[in-house]
Amino acid sequence: MIPSTYPTREEIARLTARMLLEIGAVNFNTETPYTLASGLPSPSYIDCRKLISFPRIRSTLMDFLTITVLRDAGFEAFDNIAGGETAGIPFAALVAERMALPMTYVRKKPKGYGRNARIEGAMSEGQRVLLVEDLTTDGGSKLSFVDAIRDTGASCAHTAVIFYYDIFPETEKTLGDHGVALHYLCTWWDVLAEARAQGAFSAETLDEVENFLKAPRAWQEAHKKG
Repeated sequence: MIPSTYPTREEIARLTARMLLEIGAVNFNTETPYTLASGLPSPSYIDCRKLISFPRIRSTLMDFLTITVLRDAGFEAFDNIAGGETAGIPFAALVAERMALPMTYVRKKPKGYGRNARIEGAMSEGQRVLLVEDLTTDGGSKLSFVDAIRDTGASCAHTAVIFYYDIFPETEKTLGDHGVALHYLCTWWDVLAEARAQGAFSAETLDEVENFLKAPRAWQEAHKKG
């Protein structure tokens, strides 16, 4: 069911950050930085996949994501909800349930046998598709999913995520140039503010994370191994 009441955008961001901290999805380590998929170091790491194991938080965040998309894109803007393999699949299913719409998912690459499909489920020409994922960093990985959706003859002009890094200035331009609008619940800045309010990590750790968020490329260059 579509939620009929909801907090302000600012309160949604604060509560989302609080929930991510509460379940241990937020990880800060300035002494031994994490290695991202790109191979670059980062003092911060977030695991939105953990959300599926916490029913109350999961349900609340899916209400937030649904109403954020409806408020920003329109209440009759979509015909199909697609999840990106793999992290986006459960969240797409939950959003589709709330919107009473068909759900599909998009493979990262063709499965290599049978129909060799990238789209699983029923997606048809002319449908307006919302791409749902867990998070976005620089927006690049979304483009392949969007192109796979468009190859079916459907359109995809919106993507919704729980978490948006909001530290790489090119992200929204990359998506915008591809004709895709980004919708999200919270960013690293929201998480940092809530972590400070809670005293969830030491002040020194949070100060170093803030240094990274302000200049991520320079921080990564200075902390690369070898």
